[in-house]
Amino acid sequence: MSTNKPLRGIRVLSLALNLPGPAALMRLAQMGASCTKINPPSGDPMQHYTASGYELLHTGVKQKTLDLKIAAGQAALHKLLPRTDLLLTSFRPSALTKLGLSWKTLHKQYPALSLIEVVGAPGLLAEIPGHDLTYQAEVGLVNGLDLPPSLFADMGGALMASEAALKALLELKTTGKGSRHEVALSEAAAWLALPRQLRMTTPEGAVGGAHAGYRIYACKNGRVALAALEPHFAASLCEAAGIKLSHPVKDLFKPATRHALEAFLASQTRAQLDKLAVVKDIPLMTLPR
Repeated sequence: MSTNKPLRGIRVLSLALNLPGPAALMRLAQMGASCTKINPPSGDPMQHYTASGYELLHTGVKQKTLDLKIAAGQAALHKLLPRTDLLLTSFRPSALTKLGLSWKTLHKQYPALSLIEVVGAPGLLAEIPGHDLTYQAEVGLVNGLDLPPSLFADMGGALMASEAALKALLELKTTGKGSRHEVALSEAAAWLALPRQLRMTTPEGAVGGAHAGYRIYACKNGRVALAALEPHFAASLCEAAGIKLSHPVKDLFKPATRHALEAFLASQTRAQLDKLAVVKDIPLMTLPR
C-alpha cells in the first residue's frame, strides 16, 4: 500500500451503514482523510453479522453514536457539519429529507460541504428497496440457485463512492463550492457486469471458456486456474504440453487443443505446475480440490 496520503486534512463524516459506505470510508481513510462514522443507537447492522469485518473496515475511523430521529441527535450532527468537507450517506432520498439533510437544505446551510449519496438505484428508482443480490441478478451475475461469490455491487459501489469523493474535492478546489454526487449500486453492478454484457465471459467468449488457455482444469492433486490468454503464453504452455500449434490464437479455440491440455494438466501435480509456471513464464495458479 502507498504511504502517500493525498487526503490528509480532509474531513469526512459518514452516516452510511452496512457494507458500501464503510468500505468507501476505509478507502478514504487509507488515503489520509480524517474520517468519523455516526452510528444509530442500535449500531450498524454489520456489527451484528460480521463483527471482525466491521472492525477492519473502520480501522482508524472515529465513531460516534447519535439518534438522528430526535432533536438532540440532529443538533449534535449539525455541530459537526461546519467542520466537514464530505458527508457520506446511504439513506433513501426521502429519509434524508425527513432528517433535514436533503441536498437543497445542506447546500444552503453549508455551501462548501459535498454530499456523496450511496443509493440502490439512480434517480426516482432510489426509493425502491434492493440489495447487492438483486442488483447482481438484474445484470446477469447470478447463476442458478448459487449465491454470488462476493458482494460485487456493494464493493463496486464503494469504489465509485470513493471516486465520487475525489471528484467532489476537485470541484471544491476549482469552484469553492460543495457538490452532490449520487452513487447507485445498480450502476456499480452494471459496470462490473460489462464484460458479461459484451459476451467476453459467456461460454463462447475468450475468457468464458472458449479459449483453451483460459480455463480451470483438474490436475493430479487439485485444480489449476490457467490464464495463458496471450499468444506467447499459450505457445509456451502448449510447447510444455507437447501440443503443436499451426496458429497461436485460432488453435486455442479448437476442442482438440482443449482436450490435449486437459489430459496434460490432469497428469501433473500442483508442485509440478507451480514449477512449470516459473520456468516457462506461464500465468497460472494451482488450487486444492
